[in-house]
Amino acid sequence: MTETASRARAPWHLWALALVSLIWFAGGANDYLQTKLGNREYLAMAAEGSGVSLEIMDGYVASFPLWATIAWALGVWGAVGGSLLLVLRSRFAVHAFIASLAGVAVTTAWTYASEASAPFVNTFQIVFSVLIWLSVIGMAYYSSRMTKAGVLR
Repeated sequence: MTETASRARAPWHLWALALVSLIWFAGGANDYLQTKLGNREYLAMAAEGSGVSLEIMDGYVASFPLWATIAWALGVWGAVGGSLLLVLRSRFAVHAFIASLAGVAVTTAWTYASEASAPFVNTFQIVFSVLIWLSVIGMAYYSSRMTKAGVLR
């Protein structure tokens, strides 16, 4: 039996979720890139949206220790990679989403434990963090189910 004949047909929701998750997680990737590249206009917009000055935003960004930056990158790029691996119907999507979960866990812990993050912790931030957690957990679960169903190879 060939590989093509032995794998299950991809359901419509695989393509829908892969596309939606890629768009959703691309927003996080954009935030990461704009922040790490020091885009002043982006940082000013983010500061204004958070109700803080650009100076406070700069201090917050500068306060990220290397390990927190690595965790943030793992969370962001793991989720983007997982979404792309879903498009490619690769069983490694689940591994990428699990790696993303590890990054999200460390980043979340640092965000809520760091004094530099205090001006940014509000109801919106908490709700947004919950949405990130739910989306990564959901995609890890979904990709695991699709692997078990033989849709991902």
